[in-house]
Amino acid sequence: MDGIIIINKEKEYTSNDVVQIVKHTLNEKVGHTGTLDPNATGVLPLLIGKGTKISKYLVNHDKIYDATLQLGIKTDTADGEGQILEEKNVDKNILLEQNINKILQSFIGKQTQTPPMYSAIKVNGKKLYDYARKGEKIEVPVRNIEIYNLELNKIDLQNNQIEIRIECSKGTYIRTLCEDIAERLGTIGYMKELNRIQVGEFNIKNAIKIEELKSNKKNSDYLKENIISLEKVLENKEKIALSQKQLEVFLNGVKIKSNCRDGIYRIYDDKQNFIGTGISQNNNLKRDVII
Repeated sequence: MDGIIIINKEKEYTSNDVVQIVKHTLNEKVGHTGTLDPNATGVLPLLIGKGTKISKYLVNHDKIYDATLQLGIKTDTADGEGQILEEKNVDKNILLEQNINKILQSFIGKQTQTPPMYSAIKVNGKKLYDYARKGEKIEVPVRNIEIYNLELNKIDLQNNQIEIRIECSKGTYIRTLCEDIAERLGTIGYMKELNRIQVGEFNIKNAIKIEELKSNKKNSDYLKENIISLEKVLENKEKIALSQKQLEVFLNGVKIKSNCRDGIYRIYDDKQNFIGTGISQNNNLKRDVII
């Protein structure tokens, strides 16, 4: 049982909770391509069995989120789990659709972002949230991110909330983005809700809930339908078929001559069986991940 399964994570689970449950349910080795905040929901791709070998190909995906931004309140964690630090009346002119859209458009593009103190990023070998919990001050390194698109989904005038869709690069902290949007709107705010709807090509429409997986763990048809094969995951890579002689040398770790462009390739034997991946560099092809 090798491949990738897309879990629709629910709020009561951490990403590690999900990994452990799936590992126990399928009795297979399980890994992930990146965690999702405990209070967030949505797409969590999990690597099953030999799928864990290809994690390095899946860590730089762009992402799409739906987020609810609560205006007029600031918390120490930038989300609804933290302590309220400040409250402020929200001028209703701030919530005019034209005004919000103008501010959202101003965030599109490449930029730097300072991650929140309550995050798992390590500085000097220690996670930022460990510093934050002890009240220790430390300089947080900025990171380069890109916002591809920001759309306004809904305005809730009664509760001073806006719902937005965010298309962004890997490494973008939506909590920080929400605080920055609120500030540019002329107020304060925090991320109230977050739902990740896409990671790379993995969309929430293909995701399943934990309980659904547990109840179908012995249903081979269900598992076959919902576990994406490694060959399918890598279908965007070009294909190379090797002769039996070439394959023997290749599998022994010896580079073979190649006229291919530099890059990663799907490797097949002469009977079109999927073998794994190879890397072509300077007209030489070497083994990378063998399935």
